[in-house]
Amino acid sequence: MSIDEIKKLLKTENLVIGADRTLKALKNNELVKVFLAGNAPEDLASDIEHYASVAKIEVEKLDIPNDELGVVCKKPFSITCIGMKKVVEKKRF
Repeated sequence: MSIDEIKKLLKTENLVIGADRTLKALKNNELVKVFLAGNAPEDLASDIEHYASVAKIEVEKLDIPNDELGVVCKKPFSITCIGMKKVVEKKRF
């Protein structure tokens, strides 16, 4: 289910790819969900889970490793962490 969700979100610009960018967005309360690769380092996973619990954001641990997550995201490198941005409606005047 979540792999299909990631593939669908790739078509929009609502994903934050990478551990540093995801942590920054998580601290700024810009995310609604975080996806972690199955082989994410424990220190990164504990940091993300801590900030996500403070902000009450769901963290989903994927069954695939980070190199396969990079292939799913059509990137030539491995990806450990992905964040789903909040969709903010723009006001029209």
